[in-house]
Amino acid sequence: MLDLDHGTYPFVTSSSTGLGGAVQALALNPTSIKSVIGVLKAYTTRVGSGPFPSEQLNEDGDKLQQVGREFGVTTGRRRRCGWLDLVLARYSHAINHYTALNLTKLDVLDDFDEIKVGVAYILPDGTRTTFTFPADPNVVDKIQVEYATLPGWKSNTMGVTRYEDLPPNARAYIEFIEREIGNVPVKWIGTGPAREHMIARD
Repeated sequence: MLDLDHGTYPFVTSSSTGLGGAVQALALNPTSIKSVIGVLKAYTTRVGSGPFPSEQLNEDGDKLQQVGREFGVTTGRRRRCGWLDLVLARYSHAINHYTALNLTKLDVLDDFDEIKVGVAYILPDGTRTTFTFPADPNVVDKIQVEYATLPGWKSNTMGVTRYEDLPPNARAYIEFIEREIGNVPVKWIGTGPAREHMIARD
């Protein structure tokens, strides 16, 4: 959502951050690209101002920020945190055409009793959308997020490297994301800060 063309203008960066930017900046042949991997946190964050429909200005947001150590790498600013927003994820998928996903920071959710996921927006006129992100920031500010609530797993996943070793509710969360985004497979799952804290699925 920081993409110059497709993001929440004017709250964007100065470049094209998606697949199109990579093709243009590196002079890639678009027809040579066989896979596009989307990197998706297990929850949603944003640095700086701008629309953030699923932001949690409460204990849940504070917990995500503290456990996830969410500070901007360059600026040191505290990142804003909220539940995973699948409307944004579907919008990003429509722009970048992901063939697989890398889901990061799953372990940050280990200690939640329940986990919410934004599955749709209710726009100010009452329209329900699961796919479109409004272009008008004034409309976005008035969005109500419709959430699905999933049970947490309340166990430690940090450092897990085999999918089968994840708690059943953690696997259910991952599979829910796959279905809801549009059957894009989650092929990699980050379970901690170390390079080896990664699950690779076939």
